[in-house]
Amino acid sequence: MPDQPSKTVIISGGTSGMGRAVALERLARGDHVTVIGSNEARGRALIDRAADPNLRFLRADLSSIAEVERVVTDISERHQAVDALALFANRVSPQRQETPDGLEFTFALYYLSRYLLGHRLRPLLDAAPDPVIINVAGVGTTSGQIFWDDPQMTRRYGQVRAQLQAGRANDLLGVAFAGQAESKVRYVLYHPGFTRSGADAHPSPLVRNTIKLLARFFARPVADAVRPIVEWIDRPPGGALSATDRGKPVDLSLKTLNPDDAARLAAYTQDLLRSRGY
Repeated sequence: MPDQPSKTVIISGGTSGMGRAVALERLARGDHVTVIGSNEARGRALIDRAADPNLRFLRADLSSIAEVERVVTDISERHQAVDALALFANRVSPQRQETPDGLEFTFALYYLSRYLLGHRLRPLLDAAPDPVIINVAGVGTTSGQIFWDDPQMTRRYGQVRAQLQAGRANDLLGVAFAGQAESKVRYVLYHPGFTRSGADAHPSPLVRNTIKLLARFFARPVADAVRPIVEWIDRPPGGALSATDRGKPVDLSLKTLNPDDAARLAAYTQDLLRSRGY
């Protein structure tokens, strides 16, 4: 877009699905885009597909705290400001897995990596003229909860319970982040709904094929789902926090966006990081 200055855009989970689509759209507008992902082959395929010197692929396992810190250091050494951070990284784990940090995998990848990227990159975001974080999860959905007595789900693990808990944690992450009066970053929580994206990441062939079949008839095209994200990068919403569920604004008084719960989760997360030397 010749009337728009180029932006610096960071995308976690950007080698497939919606993240990949946003990367290609922003490259077409002349932006400098860094895509973070764990799959080297998909990263190389994206580089080949884009054939654009403004695209950079950064391989990292974002379920690892040390890896997220490495990514932040890398980005901070290369950029003086970041205009947009788009958060997509997530992967379903049918069985409970622990990361090297002793954390439940879904919690670590889907929630904690987003917490760390947003907070650690905030100085670079605040250095941009009109910065925005877009967290793609399930805002507006009220299913699921934070298991305050066992957030790492050492008991009664289930892949759906883990996904829903991390989704609600991302809701609260947005509330807590936007409550930082000293930051000018606008925080957008976005639920795209069922989208023709992400099926290839599921570990079960049966589930992958089922999702693909259902997507043919019921899912939104990826291009439609990412259109708001692409536009928010150019024109962030006015408020410190906004939330959109499948095209409709979400009432910020929703119980899953409770500020007291957001503060409680933020305190838990800070204690968790301190206990691991971060």
